[in-house]
Amino acid sequence: MNFSELGKVIEQLGKDRGIKREVVVGAIEQAFLVTARKKFGIQGEFEARYNADDGEIEIFQYKNVVDAVKDPIVEINMDDAKELDEDAEIGDQLGIKIDDPRFSRVDIQTAKQIIFQKVRDAEREILFSEFKHREGELVTGIVRRYERGNVIVDLGKADAILARKEIIYGETFNPGDRVQAYLSEVVMTNRGPEIRLTRTSPLFLVKLFEIEVPEIQDGTIEIKAAAREPGHRAKIAVWTQDRDIDPVGACVGMKGSRVQNIVNELQGEKIDIVKWHDEVDVFVKNALAPADITSINLNSEEKIIDVIVEEDQLSLAIGRRGQNVRLAAMLSGWKVNIISKNKLQDRIKNAAINLVQLDEITEAYAQVLIQSGVMSIIDLSASEPSDIAKYLDVAEDDAKKLIAAATAAIENTEIENEPEEEEDIISASAVPSARMGLINSESSEGSSADGDADSDKFSEAERRLREELAAFKLK
Repeated sequence: MNFSELGKVIEQLGKDRGIKREVVVGAIEQAFLVTARKKFGIQGEFEARYNADDGEIEIFQYKNVVDAVKDPIVEINMDDAKELDEDAEIGDQLGIKIDDPRFSRVDIQTAKQIIFQKVRDAEREILFSEFKHREGELVTGIVRRYERGNVIVDLGKADAILARKEIIYGETFNPGDRVQAYLSEVVMTNRGPEIRLTRTSPLFLVKLFEIEVPEIQDGTIEIKAAAREPGHRAKIAVWTQDRDIDPVGACVGMKGSRVQNIVNELQGEKIDIVKWHDEVDVFVKNALAPADITSINLNSEEKIIDVIVEEDQLSLAIGRRGQNVRLAAMLSGWKVNIISKNKLQDRIKNAAINLVQLDEITEAYAQVLIQSGVMSIIDLSASEPSDIAKYLDVAEDDAKKLIAAATAAIENTEIENEPEEEEDIISASAVPSARMGLINSESSEGSSADGDADSDKFSEAERRLREELAAFKLK
């Protein structure tokens, strides 16, 4: 079967679509193999070969050499085999060329469809391989259209998807607009490779800084962490080994030129650049700027950090709608609690007043119990004797008597109820959802910046304040 233009088609496909010649030839051979099997029957064994010299697709049917033919479709006798191949022996498998397959128009159309499908599959594999290696890069493309709220971006060789959730809040695009984004993922789907972009990831922010700041490109300055609430505020932590370089100043640039370019790209998103430190308390203090921090205490086991501030610094530490503390938590990877010192002190005093209502509880006992997290007679009644004995350094029998006295007082209503909780004692609490690169607008939804309801047990910071009030005397 001779196709005079077949060679040209193969070469053209390879040139226009970037597909290797072997792939195109393989697709053609596979297509005509399928067609041959359909035409001559599935029982036979066939092979399709492309003869480059003649520009011809050759169809071969393989038959077993036997003494006596029982099935002519798959067998050939010895005499006939010798005419085709003098070296043929019994048991050999002989390939017999079909000189004139007489493919119909339908057969040819079927072959074409298979070839086109194979070529499309090859194109998809090429695109997937090319863009898979570009994950983690910044890409620039042209907006083509909207599909179900998602922006379709033309990257030249392929279209990419900028999903609605990956667009900065308030951002709009028109067809023809040039858009820059972070290539987050390339996945193979039934429809081919799907290239996914984002403009909300912290890594998009990181890549923008790498472009704008030469010291980051050459490795002099290192970005340690980044956190964002896209369209509103972001924090990025930088560090350098070179003592002669100010990493924050280098990122800001002359008169803020470097960071301003990034702010403009992010639609006015406010960016805080903070100096990273390997000591968490120092790092969190830097991350909470501009708030003035009174003291910081760490709970390394649970990765909780308590930040104590004066009343006038409370709003600065929390930030608008809790943004400042929330981003600081994301940046550090620790849960960050903001505590008002004055209100905490008031609660501790009220707790002492409540405890000494029991005749068995002295002022000294009250101070120790408060430092141990027992904030009321109700708390005392629910405590374990072994714990109370340990706190007060008394025998367990004596601890049981104290607990029994507290229980009896509650039942007989001889005491005032548990002291009223002061609102906003723990003014804000932010829990990081992930580290840099995984933090996005969705992951930050789990963070909270409201009052902490679980304030029965006190943190290290609170214990420190109790110790400061150890000399407190009831009047």
